[in-house]
Amino acid sequence: MFETVIGLEVHVQLNTKTKLFCSCPTSFNHKQNVNTCPTCLALPGALPVLNKEILHKAVMLGTAIDATVNRTSYFDRKSYFYPDSPSAYQITQFYTPIIQNGELDINFENGSKKTIRIGFAHIEADAGKNIHDGNISKVDLNRAGTPLLEIVTQPDMRSAEEAILYLKKLHSIIRYLDIGDANMQEGSFRVDVNVSIRPKGDDKLYTRVEIKNINSFKFIQKAIEVEVARQREAWEDGVYDDEICQETRLYDQDKNETRSMRGKEEAADYRYFPEPDLLKAVVTDEMMEIYSKIPELPDAKRGRFIKDYGMNEYNANVITSSVEMAHFFEEMMEQGISAKNATTWLTVELQARLKGEVNINNSPVNAQKLGFLVKRIEDKTISAKAAKEVLDKLMTENLDVDGVIDALGLKQVTDMGALETMCDEIIDANPEKVEQYKGGKEKLFGFFVGQVMKASKGSANPQVVNEILKAKLG
Repeated sequence: MFETVIGLEVHVQLNTKTKLFCSCPTSFNHKQNVNTCPTCLALPGALPVLNKEILHKAVMLGTAIDATVNRTSYFDRKSYFYPDSPSAYQITQFYTPIIQNGELDINFENGSKKTIRIGFAHIEADAGKNIHDGNISKVDLNRAGTPLLEIVTQPDMRSAEEAILYLKKLHSIIRYLDIGDANMQEGSFRVDVNVSIRPKGDDKLYTRVEIKNINSFKFIQKAIEVEVARQREAWEDGVYDDEICQETRLYDQDKNETRSMRGKEEAADYRYFPEPDLLKAVVTDEMMEIYSKIPELPDAKRGRFIKDYGMNEYNANVITSSVEMAHFFEEMMEQGISAKNATTWLTVELQARLKGEVNINNSPVNAQKLGFLVKRIEDKTISAKAAKEVLDKLMTENLDVDGVIDALGLKQVTDMGALETMCDEIIDANPEKVEQYKGGKEKLFGFFVGQVMKASKGSANPQVVNEILKAKLG
């Protein structure tokens, strides 16, 4: 029996307006090489100047993961030679990172939890982007110098499931803090996975393999699973030492396999040394007081929803899984509606209608409008069935809720006199069924309700109709 050992390195692109050491914009998807200057192109004589906002965002993360924030940290040079790095080195923090010794709890479906230790998080400058076009390769340096926080765990995870739970939790925290958009498709939340195996009960750490450049949680899980299977097979076949070496591998999603990319460098290979062009980064007492104030995080919000709204654990997890969903829910609740109905109409009805590029962020029905629709159900203006028809209309046209209700003639009839007249007409038109019902065929009650609803074209309040029919049919 084997045990899986996993450690994760996550590169989070921070959502500053300008780069780490210059005033070039960090905007995504611009024409190649337009967001550059002598500093991020590493031209001779150009000197870096630290973007102070980076310290703010780093301290927020440190506070969120209960880490030590080093009030004085330093920058270092990491030497490597790739076309997307014009300086032939990367400015990072190797010896004294800004954040150390944090932790993050992951929650399992059975209610248990596990603490994942975060060794450190450091500030570093991103490289550019290599673009391969047939036999030619091009370099786009728009991204060069973009600020990153690299967040590195201890090898505490024992399965792909634990790794994904950790990554989703960290991703959610980044979004709640609003320090980065964490868009995996655009590369602003990049994950490197370090995987090794060992016999159960063995405390030794064996050869680890790094898997890079995986752009979705789904593929991260698959990459871990196939790499663990590869290493186990090598061990069982007696060729572990020959086939498993410290290297960087890529995950091929089409073939569902990992393949060798290059040998994994050791720290000595990067020839780290202190960055001579930058002063130390100092977080003052005043900065610490301001920067450590963070918004309510997912765990705290989930606990509050359970306590204040009587929400169950599952729904609270779903609602707080993303900051956008949580904010949407809270805006709906401002309409004075029940948490149960708000949850159902947000997580079931609205989500079922959000398809393709349409999501909670750009939904044609905003929180205020959906909350008001739920309010109209609760005050019995319309039925839940009619509300679905209203929501369908609102998804395609920018109209107000009451306007759609009136236009579609969906307002429920609650006038007792009018409903009693309808019920009398249905009873008078079906004397045989009345006798059968009174003779013991109680299932016929549904027939009478259905006939009244049909006569009212669905506008009768079903609850009131039930009460009237029960009284009249005895």
